[in-house]
Formats: sequence, structure tokens, C-alpha cells
Amino acid sequence: MKKIYVRGENVLNVPNLLSLYRLLVFPVILFMALTGREEEFVILICISLVSDILDGNIARIWKLQTNFGAALDNLADVFTFAMALLGLFIFKWTEIEPHAWLLYIFLAVFVLSYVVGFSRFGKIPGLHLYGAVIAGYLQGVFFFVLFVFGFYEWFYYLAVGWGALAYLEKILVLFKLDDIRIGVKGLYWLMQEEEKG
Repeated sequence: MKKIYVRGENVLNVPNLLSLYRLLVFPVILFMALTGREEEFVILICISLVSDILDGNIARIWKLQTNFGAALDNLADVFTFAMALLGLFIFKWTEIEPHAWLLYIFLAVFVLSYVVGFSRFGKIPGLHLYGAVIAGYLQGVFFFVLFVFGFYEWFYYLAVGWGALAYLEKILVLFKLDDIRIGVKGLYWLMQEEEKG
């Protein structure tokens, strides 16, 4: 594979191509959702959800992590998550509505984490904290199960509740960091670094 460098990082690799796919397929998924084509929507969103799980793992296992890739993955995550949420509102809202209060709390904390990151650093915070990564996996599997098999209340509360806590942690980490950097594991590890340093 040809090497392409951005700010000294080789950015042409499999994880970044998977993230790029998720960005490029976004308008197609949006079109399927807005035109009520549930079957096509489910197929494409499930592919995006699976590729989201793959890209981060491939990057970590084969040491292909870059700041560019982290930012690209984060942007692709936002678009994929937005499409999954849109599908939830369009196709599955009757099941979710009685439990929507927790979703609203999660969305408020989620948006706030991006506002804090952008206001502090002028860019999308490309952090992949352990808590947020676990939340992403839980929510990805939840969306997959919701669209393919149906709604499970206990899984909803686990995925959305964990997500709210994970993004609350992300906000706290953003306030403690001097700049966005890859490799930050979470608030606990950041505090350990501060004690040692």
C-alpha cells in the first residue's frame, strides 16, 4: 500500500480507509432513513457499526494509531452515531419513547463533551478513552440488536447509561489535558500520570 503522510504520519492504512468508508456512506444512509427504506438502512448502518468496531481494533493491534486517524475515526463515529440515532427516531421510536429520559441525558452529556473539546482546543476531541470505547461497543451492539432483532430494555439501559458516564468522564479528562493526544486511557490513568509527574 502506498504511503501518504500528513504531518509526519503515514495516514493511508486499513483503519483510516474503514473510517473514510463510514464518512462516505453517510449521505446514502441518510437518504435511506429519510425515504423510509428500513431494510437498506439496516444493512448499511450495520456495516458501518461493524466497521467502527474493526477500525479501532486493527489500529491498536497492528500499531497503526495516528492523530489523523483518531480524528478521522472520531468524525466518522459522530456521523455513524447520528445515523443510528436518526434510524432509532424514525423506525424504532415507539419502543424507545417510554425510556427516552435517559437518552436525553446521554445526548446532553455527549454534545457537551464536544462543546468542551472544541472550546478548549479548537478541534474535535479525538480521544479514545477506555470508558468511551466500551460505550461505543455497547451502543454499536445495542443498535445492531435493535435494528435486527428488536428492543431489549435492560440492554438499552446498560448501553445508554454507560455512555452517559463515559462522556462525563471524557469532559473531566478534557478539562485536565493541556492538548488532545492519542493514548489517553481515562481519568484514573491521567490522575496516576499527574501523581508520578
